[in-house]
Amino acid sequence: MLDSMQNNTEQHFQMTALRQYQRIEATGLWRPTPDEQRREVVVSIGEATLTISDFNDRALTHWSLAALERQNPGAFPAVFNPDGDPGETLELAQSETMMIEAIDRLQRAIDRARPHPGRLRWLSVAGVVLAVLALLVFWLPGALQRHVVTVVPEIKRQEIGDTILRRIERVSGTACSSPDAQESLDRLARRTGIRQIVILPAGLSDSLSLPGGTVLLNRALVEDYEDPAVAAGYVIAARARAARQDPLDELLDRTGPIAAFRLLTTGELTSEIVDTYTEQVLSEPRPEISDNDLLSVFAQAALPSTPYAYARDITGETVLGLIEADPMAGRTLEQVLPDRDWVRLQNICGQ
Repeated sequence: MLDSMQNNTEQHFQMTALRQYQRIEATGLWRPTPDEQRREVVVSIGEATLTISDFNDRALTHWSLAALERQNPGAFPAVFNPDGDPGETLELAQSETMMIEAIDRLQRAIDRARPHPGRLRWLSVAGVVLAVLALLVFWLPGALQRHVVTVVPEIKRQEIGDTILRRIERVSGTACSSPDAQESLDRLARRTGIRQIVILPAGLSDSLSLPGGTVLLNRALVEDYEDPAVAAGYVIAARARAARQDPLDELLDRTGPIAAFRLLTTGELTSEIVDTYTEQVLSEPRPEISDNDLLSVFAQAALPSTPYAYARDITGETVLGLIEADPMAGRTLEQVLPDRDWVRLQNICGQ
């Protein structure tokens, strides 16, 4: 079908250009082979052909216009030959301008109508290159990052989390530690379903989940509230964010595909990568979490959401959903921490 369309288009161009040249004739010198003498002939344009005749109007040969070549473009006399046979020639004097122009124009019309494999090949190659570039730019970085997040083992995640913590401590100060309070801190971690909780003296607005199951808490969350459910609620919020986006995935989001490639190939992150992540995560507000996502994690941990909600907004106006849909409302609550443990934990950073 495509060949048929191309043929029809070619014929259309030819016929359009041919109309004004159908009655043109010219005289020229024709030589069938290099060994023969040139002879004077009459040249006329037919449908898709150039007809060479003697003076008795007897056709000597027909040349396809599409396969006609000019041996000396711009020079005179103009010398033409059939494609692939330079030995057979037709010379047209400079005075036969109309015939020469007619041949040139008809050949241009035919050339426009015929398919151009070279051009199509170039366009095809360009299309493939653009597709590959689009793949590299838009798909590959995301696919690489997803793969890295999947294959990094838990021990490596913990190592990355510890590296980030050490970098954060340069801003916040050394994590609070007390032999008396450590057991209480571990108990709170188990109660909230995470591996480890670290209390920081400054530098963090509330809570942050690191790769490897560590949650950081600002000291104010244990020192300023009498109810341990508040601190537990901020740990749950960090868990909910980690459930929505893996902390390692967030780190790679912020540091780019080079960090993902380096982690995949070397198993390490440079100090520059860790610094970039740390600066961003400490200076920017934590992403919002929907009430449904939060309440789901509170329900899993069997913890009340109301103390956390009022800690965020003492009026309760902006957190009404967390208060009204508290999954533990009306139920008998398991104590988050014994009073003795909570008092110890409140003193973990000292006075």
